Amino acid sequence: MFKIPYSLLPPKSLRKNSAVFLGVAENISSMFKFLDINLKQADIDLSTKEYLSMCLMACLVFFIFIGSLLSFILYLASVNNPFLFSIVVSLFVTFTIFLQQISYPKIFVSKRVKNIERNLLGALQNILIQLNSGIPLFNILVNISKGNYGEISKEFSRLVKDINTGRPQIEALEEMAAINPSLFFRRTIWQIANGMKSGADMSSVIQEIINLLSEEQILQIQKYGSQLNPLAMFYMLMVVIAPSLGITFLVMIVSFIALPEGIVKLVFWGLYSIVVFFQLMFAGLIKSKRPNLLGNK
Repeated sequence: MFKIPYSLLPPKSLRKNSAVFLGVAENISSMFKFLDINLKQADIDLSTKEYLSMCLMACLVFFIFIGSLLSFILYLASVNNPFLFSIVVSLFVTFTIFLQQISYPKIFVSKRVKNIERNLLGALQNILIQLNSGIPLFNILVNISKGNYGEISKEFSRLVKDINTGRPQIEALEEMAAINPSLFFRRTIWQIANGMKSGADMSSVIQEIINLLSEEQILQIQKYGSQLNPLAMFYMLMVVIAPSLGITFLVMIVSFIALPEGIVKLVFWGLYSIVVFFQLMFAGLIKSKRPNLLGNK
């Protein structure tokens, strides 16, 4: 079951106890109309009302926990009005967490898009090979659903189940494309459905899709390379040049001013922490800018 972020309760317990907030969630659901499509695209089997009620329940439990803990700490520290202060801080933190919980399905959608697009070319090449081998299209869809293509295999697994219930292949393909969050995947499925409608050679259709995606991949690589240049300059400036000059400057100051040993160590450890932070941030930026169509390797 889907786990609400920052929830201190297990998913099953949270869903069961959140029923008390269904009325409130229904009243405020009009303020979060985007949640409906986000939940569908994230493949989360919850309605907007159910998700909001679970978020409210999770926030209530978190508010009680953090408020009690903070009140206890402030009471031991002999702070004036510890309960009032803890309530204000807990409300602010809980509201921030609620906003993050509301945004989480969109983040989940982004992860699904990356997973789909990184496996898309490999899946299409597999489909093309099987088509050229004379395997029927439905059997190919079954094979892809059982393959190791991440979210694509899950999508095709649902598609195969839908077709097995008696639904026409073209109709099932179009519906799958309509709710999928990946633009490239939607285009691919629509082209396959249109090719089936027109009776075109599916091998030629798939080959054309692969060629188009390969061209898009080249464009993404070129864009990625142009983005790396300023990032590399930023890395050199913040992680190599600035720390080197900073250490040299500090050594000169220490040689003229008799600073306590503890302060000197603290400053150097602070510089080390800043360098590590920027290195991690740079690694995260590189990973986030990486084109989805490049694949997992």
